[in-house]
Amino acid sequence: MYNADFNTAAYEEIMLEVGLNRFIMSVKQWVSRTNSKGIVAKAGRYGGTYAYKDIAFEFASWVSPQFKLYLIKEFERLKKEEQALLGWSAKRELAKINYRIHTDAIKVNLIPPELTPQQTSIIYASEADVLNMALFGMTAKQWRDKNPDKKGISGIMRA
Repeated sequence: MYNADFNTAAYEEIMLEVGLNRFIMSVKQWVSRTNSKGIVAKAGRYGGTYAYKDIAFEFASWVSPQFKLYLIKEFERLKKEEQALLGWSAKRELAKINYRIHTDAIKVNLIPPELTPQQTSIIYASEADVLNMALFGMTAKQWRDKNPDKKGISGIMRA
């Protein structure tokens, strides 16, 4: 994926030998035969084998089934968490985009012209709470009470 110069023919030849009991290959041999990038073997003080994280994860997954299972479970947990955040964000954007439509509909369909501004604001607040309950499961006041440090970022419609 990241190495256009990778020698696929040499890789396939090596993979045919891997299952044999006599197969031995050093990292340096692997790199020189396949023209691999992302893995380095150093001898001497501070030496060792260093690999790009994708290669290291694959190797560790091969060596340890427990590690592979841990990696899969952690990936699933992170994806689930990401989806939960996207769900909240989508609802927030939906409320934000539809705010003008909602308030215009209230003005045209629910507010008689003879009401005072104070009575009008009560109707707007009541309708905003209906929408907030449908989208977020709480009113704007309930959200503010739960999140006193997050002013103005809720996505909740305020009356």
